[in-house]
Amino acid sequence: MTYIAKPKVHHPALQKNAIGLTRRDYEGAITTLCAGCGHDSITAAIVQAFWELAIEPYRVAKLSGIGCSSKTPAYFLREAHGFNSVHGRMPALVTGANAANRDIVYIGISGDGDSLSIGLGQLCHAIRRNVNVLYVLENNGVYGLTKGQFSASADVGSTSKKGEANTMAAIDGCLLALTLGATFVARAFSGDKAQLVPILKAGLAHQGFAFIDVISPCVTFNDHEGSTKSYAYTREKNVEVVHADFVPPAAAITTDYDPGAVRNVMLHDGSWVRLHKVAEDYDPTDRDRAYSYIRDRQKDGEILTGLLYLSAGSVDMHEQSNTVAAPLVDLRFEDLCPGSAELAKLQQRFR
Repeated sequence: MTYIAKPKVHHPALQKNAIGLTRRDYEGAITTLCAGCGHDSITAAIVQAFWELAIEPYRVAKLSGIGCSSKTPAYFLREAHGFNSVHGRMPALVTGANAANRDIVYIGISGDGDSLSIGLGQLCHAIRRNVNVLYVLENNGVYGLTKGQFSASADVGSTSKKGEANTMAAIDGCLLALTLGATFVARAFSGDKAQLVPILKAGLAHQGFAFIDVISPCVTFNDHEGSTKSYAYTREKNVEVVHADFVPPAAAITTDYDPGAVRNVMLHDGSWVRLHKVAEDYDPTDRDRAYSYIRDRQKDGEILTGLLYLSAGSVDMHEQSNTVAAPLVDLRFEDLCPGSAELAKLQQRFR
């Protein structure tokens, strides 16, 4: 992977956040992706979200697999920890990392090929364990690195750049996440930063697995007429059913909307997600109704975006497993390895 560092020159008038950092402090290398790639727009939104939340870059671990999407972590938070795994194995790595050190803020970047094909089993178990991670799936419907073959998220009837029609049913990441019990499910469009940034911020504050499927057009192989992942198609068919505002703990909870159209959901850290129900018959806190609504609108060719589902009572992997409050990396060796006698007592419980 080619790494081109950005010059560390900041204009003195750049706005600083609560910890004294500018947006430039949250950037990474210069992108080597195609000009106009939706992934770069996602990168810009991630930079904005971390900057607005004033999260120290050194407290973040960014992980990825293989694919165009997996190059994205090089382009943001240059001072964060990072690991680029083999194809489809990132969910297992972030699970292990989170188990060892719960104090790190984790963000996993993947693609539709990386997550919905070779890594599908890995993704499923990370969701069911409710690992505390912001999981961004950059969805372009093709394998960009291998010249534009259909991926598992390609819709039936969509055509390739050469005109070939896809005949297989798509795996919908959001429906999959809802089925497996994900506690935070959203869909966004890389071309709508105003929608994406607050969703990313809410996902970072969520305690548990926050899944965000971002439609991110591939300008080289999947931005033509006949594609259902193109800029033109997504802008035409995009229907935002729930608009979300992220409200930090220190901010007042105020709204100008009618009482029946807004719902405030407090997250574990005292921050709030303010849900504006754009579609009056949609309930983003009812998993079964959310699933049915998404399926019904798909039949009409609509792409639903926004915060599709949120569970305020999320119980993450550490709570489920009753782990100690201190990160495992901070425990003494004697506490982690108490000896053969304690191991023998433990084994007696399973006989």
